[in-house]
Amino acid sequence: MDYVLLVVGFVLLIKGADFFVDGSASVAKKLRVPSMIIGMTIVAMGTSAPECAVSIAASLKGSNTMAISNVIGSNLFNLLIVCGACAAFAPLAVKASTMKREFPLSILAAVLLLGLGYMGMSIGRLDGLILLVIFAAFLVWMVSEARKARANDAEEEIEALKGWQCAVYIFGGLAAIVVGGDLVVDSASAIAAAFGLSQTLIGLTIVACGTSLPELVTSLVAAKKGETDMALGNVIGSNLFNILLVLGIAGTVSPMVVLNENLIDDIILVVVSVLVWAFAWPKKRLNRLQGIVMIAVYVAYVVYICIR
Repeated sequence: MDYVLLVVGFVLLIKGADFFVDGSASVAKKLRVPSMIIGMTIVAMGTSAPECAVSIAASLKGSNTMAISNVIGSNLFNLLIVCGACAAFAPLAVKASTMKREFPLSILAAVLLLGLGYMGMSIGRLDGLILLVIFAAFLVWMVSEARKARANDAEEEIEALKGWQCAVYIFGGLAAIVVGGDLVVDSASAIAAAFGLSQTLIGLTIVACGTSLPELVTSLVAAKKGETDMALGNVIGSNLFNILLVLGIAGTVSPMVVLNENLIDDIILVVVSVLVWAFAWPKKRLNRLQGIVMIAVYVAYVVYICIR
């Protein structure tokens, strides 16, 4: 039964995020918000909504190690599997601005998480507020940069829903995300207990992969349509949202204990982030061979966390 609830939870998370993005994008279009801002804010927040729901639900239920493990595991999955699969499918172009701004910021966010976690071995309310303040500053800066670039970018047509449809999509999507997050945490915790597995392991694997499905689908669709420059940007944006917003909210709601395993996994995230950044920097793209190497690194990481 727990396995059925886990699948149902993932379906609710993914479809809820999908409806939330569609509804929010339509509202933004009606309010004449530039499409670039829609993509960099609403879509990134929408694809990070499952991580947010699971981490906050885990924090409220006292499964704090799952909250941190889910974010770190999701970010590793995003970088190595989502980007790796896209690059293996077709060479993945990377915007120069992403390489100079968002990518280094995502590495700094992982380093900041490591520092905050190491001091006191917890992510408390003050730590959560620090992450949220940095997130707010990043959001303001990102919107400002998007407005400056507005004149140079063609507007993307987004089919606007009717007012009542927007409300149904947004509130229905959020409801599905919340319920799905609860189901995933409860069922994953039960499965972990039944097999004698730690919440950290479940959070890093099953839950992290499941909550990262929106990023995987979005990036693969973008790569398939030839919009390869969007794929890595979506992943980097989601990783920033995961650390700054998701853990910021979770830490503010309920202080989270940081285990030594969490610190090790965060160090691996920093190293992997630098590796992918180094792969993409010379030619501003990731090729198929690099994509295969990234997938292999993730497989090796999963083997490591299963046997440690």
